[in-house]
Amino acid sequence: MNGLTLALGIGAAVVLVAVLAVRVSVRLGLPSLLLYLGIGVAIGEAGIGIRFDDAQLTQALGLAALVLILTEGGLTTRWTEVRPSVGIGIALSTVAVAVSIGVTATCLHYILGLDWKQAALWGSVLASTDAAAVFSVLRGLGVSKRLVGSLELESGLNDAPSYIAVVLLSTATTIDWMFPLLAVYELAAGALIGLGLGWLGAVGLRRVALPATGLYPLATVAVCVAAFSTGQLAHASGLLATYVAGLVLGNSKLPHRADTLSFAEGLGWLSQIGLFVLLGLFASPSRLLASVVPGLVAAAVLLLLARPLSVLLSVLPFRVPWRDQLFLSWAGLRGAVPIVLAMIPLSENLPGARDLVDAVFVLVIVLTLVQGGTLPFVARLLGLAKGARSEQVEVDAAPLDELGAELLQVKIPDGSRLHGIYLTELRLPPGATVSLVTREGDAFTPAPTTRLQVHDQILIVATQQARDATERRIRALDRAGRYARWRGEHGD
Repeated sequence: MNGLTLALGIGAAVVLVAVLAVRVSVRLGLPSLLLYLGIGVAIGEAGIGIRFDDAQLTQALGLAALVLILTEGGLTTRWTEVRPSVGIGIALSTVAVAVSIGVTATCLHYILGLDWKQAALWGSVLASTDAAAVFSVLRGLGVSKRLVGSLELESGLNDAPSYIAVVLLSTATTIDWMFPLLAVYELAAGALIGLGLGWLGAVGLRRVALPATGLYPLATVAVCVAAFSTGQLAHASGLLATYVAGLVLGNSKLPHRADTLSFAEGLGWLSQIGLFVLLGLFASPSRLLASVVPGLVAAAVLLLLARPLSVLLSVLPFRVPWRDQLFLSWAGLRGAVPIVLAMIPLSENLPGARDLVDAVFVLVIVLTLVQGGTLPFVARLLGLAKGARSEQVEVDAAPLDELGAELLQVKIPDGSRLHGIYLTELRLPPGATVSLVTREGDAFTPAPTTRLQVHDQILIVATQQARDATERRIRALDRAGRYARWRGEHGD
């Protein structure tokens, strides 16, 4: 019992320190992963003295955390924002991964003297970008939706092909022509499993009236985790199934959607904190010194050659401006994912696996400092930083089962074109009406002449038949204002 009490106390202290570290990282403009890794190192063998070197346990816990991080990423990705970037995002997460593996492997084979299989393994481990690292820096840069959507999709999708390549190279004795076909099957099957379970989960959650609000977030996350397990059992990509299921669920008309997203975001933060602290605890600073040169060489190859070439070749069909290509190249941050992937060959006791893990630690730290610290400057230098983007209107729904209706809660964000619209200009569909407006802490029943303002919260009661049309109308007004229909905006 004393051991459990001590472990819980240390865990709570680590989480609190990590939460406070987020504020520090925001001020410094760096991904918080560096501070989390630092916390892990501080309590490890070089600091307090806790020794932890179980590669298999680290890999298992890291993969579990990655599943929850991808769940949060899928649930919080807005389809309307990433839809224009689907082609680029898929190309970056497939073609760019293959090009990056090939270029990195070739360079490291000749520069570091690795044999071809080892070089291909290094390239596969380093091919995946990290969603947590990318978006902790991207927030607030004000770059275009096309760029943000491309990077968002890439970071959510490219873990799967990298994971498949690392597993195949770590477990197979020889490399043959079946590898590409097997990878295509795993990706296609994983995507289909994610689509199917995501759709079934969305339909079920809309139709089943659960007795407590807090059960909806739990059920939603459980569907995404089930997608991972189903994908793995079907010898498909469980990581891709997880992200796709989260993407489908996050863009469905789920009850209590805001509560679900808040829960998923908190779970994602906890997973990131636990994962990075665990990886920092696993690291050995004395051992990392011997891996500085290989890590720096791999970082230089990745940053200056592999990433730019992979971006250039993958976006050729999309006519992406050269400034956007440069930004995409510089924004390919590496984080926890390459370190977790490097644990797979270490768990299989492959020759040189320990050197790979140590070199990846060095690479992640160096690239995070170089890329993460300069990404805002690069965006301004390329003329891509246009100022902070306005948020989309937030619409949350709660079912009123006995009345056969839905209660919609709408929050009007900064920059919304709902600001200044009179209640009569909403022109909600039949079966929907505004019942309450909350403004600066005061709630009142609106009149037809009430004029909406930024930061207002609106309660709309709508029949189940009118619910979807009502939300589409609100989103159309948010984007295009009172003349939404004339401008061809329908809120889809």
